[in-house]
Amino acid sequence: MVIVAIKQLYNNDNEATKVVTIQGWVKSNRNGNKVGFLDINDGSTLKTLQVVYNVENPAWKQLIEVTTGSAISVTGEIVLTDKAQQPFELKLQSLDFLNLADKNYPIQKKAHSHEFLREQAHLRSRTDTFLAIFKVRNQIAFAIHQFLQNSDFIYLNSPIITANDAEGAGENFIVTTITSDQYEKDFFGKKAALTVSGQLNAEAYAQAFKKVYTFGPTFRAENSNTTRHAAEFWMIEPEVAFADLESTIKLAKDLVISVVSNVLENCPAEVDFFNQRLKSTEQSQDNLMKRLAMLTKAESYKVLTYTEVIEILLKAKEQGKEFIFNDIKWGMDLQSEHERYLCEEVSKGPVFVTNYPQDIKAFYMKANPISQDTPERRTVAAMDLLVPGIGELIGGSVREDDYDKLIANKKQFKIENNDLQWYFDLRKSGFAPSAGFGLGLERLIMLITGINNIRDVIPFPRTPNNLTF
Repeated sequence: MVIVAIKQLYNNDNEATKVVTIQGWVKSNRNGNKVGFLDINDGSTLKTLQVVYNVENPAWKQLIEVTTGSAISVTGEIVLTDKAQQPFELKLQSLDFLNLADKNYPIQKKAHSHEFLREQAHLRSRTDTFLAIFKVRNQIAFAIHQFLQNSDFIYLNSPIITANDAEGAGENFIVTTITSDQYEKDFFGKKAALTVSGQLNAEAYAQAFKKVYTFGPTFRAENSNTTRHAAEFWMIEPEVAFADLESTIKLAKDLVISVVSNVLENCPAEVDFFNQRLKSTEQSQDNLMKRLAMLTKAESYKVLTYTEVIEILLKAKEQGKEFIFNDIKWGMDLQSEHERYLCEEVSKGPVFVTNYPQDIKAFYMKANPISQDTPERRTVAAMDLLVPGIGELIGGSVREDDYDKLIANKKQFKIENNDLQWYFDLRKSGFAPSAGFGLGLERLIMLITGINNIRDVIPFPRTPNNLTF
């Protein structure tokens, strides 16, 4: 018995009377007095295969009772039709009932809200929407690895359990085997946590391999119930020795262009599915296909300094634009509404914002030379990539390579963690100037699919008060 994927049937020129075996799940079962139709999907494509059976089949009584969601194996002849969407069907010869779904199987052939499907996270991949989402997620992950590997990067597996908080925000999940806070008696002999970033480890390995990247889960104990935040998500963090901010911006731009182009080439059916069926405010103004096409063009990406951004926001405010966070001034941290205003209404496309105030960025970022005109405005060589519909997609910087300056930053930011001494000591070991960035995988998936909630692009999302699966 040769098992064939439904995708293969659509990709090949089929001939009538060809006998094939398909294994999959029932999407629907329709029948009349003499003829019935099973629509099945095997996960290889969004398309289904129609299986035709009739009353003369010895298993007719069992066939008409096959429930939606059932796992079956069917063998039969491919029969050509004159229908464009279903150019062929399978005339059933034999069927194995592998596992019949209960009649109260929750994923029926009707529209289900994303809210309902989040409660069925173990089954929602059976729907067209989530089948498409996770096919695109797979392709994006592959495309990221492919681009970085082809660019001579080394893939680094950074640790999941760590003793440091790379961002200095104190939003760690603690890993412990004891019920007290006497961590010297714990497994590692000290306080341990789930990683918030693999960047610090990547910096160490970039000093040997020059170009490295991490790609793995990160964890933030940030109690944010928003559409853009999750407690567990995946990050891609390239790190390059002998790099500066300009080359880092180019790397980030080239990576996004390459990944979006890869998905458009390899997932046309899925992208078309999202373009046709997903409706959002952004897409009503500019459909998804146009947005993705824009993201593949280098000239679409603009660069603004933080100071220029503040001037733009102040001018918008003077002209009557009202923000929820309306106290616009130099030194403020940009909010999501400001980021989206910049890329959706000002640049009307992706925009890199550079040279942020030192006080609102991380301790490890390299300070820019002090301006004689505005010496009070201390900035760092940092950049964020803002994109329509999402806001911040990428955040990166040049790293401080001077030991004394880094120690001074530690004191300024009141970082008391002594477990970072190894990181500081790197600066005493021939540390070459280094730069890199972090790219949130889920936000990139949201950008490419048009899905507007991070909970819907993670197989089993981890958010506050949600740990069912």
